Parts: sequence; structure tokens; C-alpha cells
Amino acid sequence: MISFEGFVLEGSGPVYLQIMRYIRQGIAAGTIGDREEVPSRRALSALLGVNPNTIQKAYHMLEEEGVLLSRSGARSYTNVNRQTVERIRREQLWSETAEWVKAMRQMGVSKEEAYALAEDIWEE
Repeated sequence: MISFEGFVLEGSGPVYLQIMRYIRQGIAAGTIGDREEVPSRRALSALLGVNPNTIQKAYHMLEEEGVLLSRSGARSYTNVNRQTVERIRREQLWSETAEWVKAMRQMGVSKEEAYALAEDIWEE
């Protein structure tokens, strides 16, 4: 079963998107694989202290992406293959990098400064 022990609610952004991001990042990193059970909506709601409808929304959107498989009254599982993992990894990398680049631009950081900063952080 997918563990949410490492999940930390951030102050910004809708909770359902944070849950989706957590699952997608786990898939991209390889820590969440195919046919892994996800916690029930009620159990995850209680664990995170959020409304069950929030969990439902995250799961529903992941189902629409084809990342989760759910049946009424049954457990939900991940549904990922190599192509799905590659797609999610590419999308997550793009999204995370785009946010970082946007922040750098807003602070007036040059491309060269941003590259140097990224290299310093990478080497840390």
C-alpha cells in the first residue's frame, strides 16, 4: 500500500493537487509502482485531516488520467506501465522546472545566475 507518512501539507495550493503531486512524484521516482493499493478515501481523509471529498477529487482526477483504477466498493490501485512512468516523469520535471524558472525571472535572476545556482544546489 502507498504510504503517506512522508506527505506534508503545504500552505499554498489546493490539497487535492498536493495529493496528486505526491502520487505522481512517487511514480516518477519509482517508489510507487504498478498495482499498488492506495489508501481508502476515508482512511486517507482521517490520516491527513482533510475532507473526504478532497481525497475523492484527487483520486477521481488520477482515475481520469488512467493512473488509478477504482471500482465501486473495491480497493483502488495504481495503473502504471513504462510509458506512463515516462510521461509522468516528463510532465513533473517540466512543471517543477517551469515554476522554478518563473520564480527566478520574477526575482530578476539572469539565466547564467540561475544555472550557477542550480549547479551549486546540485553539488550540495
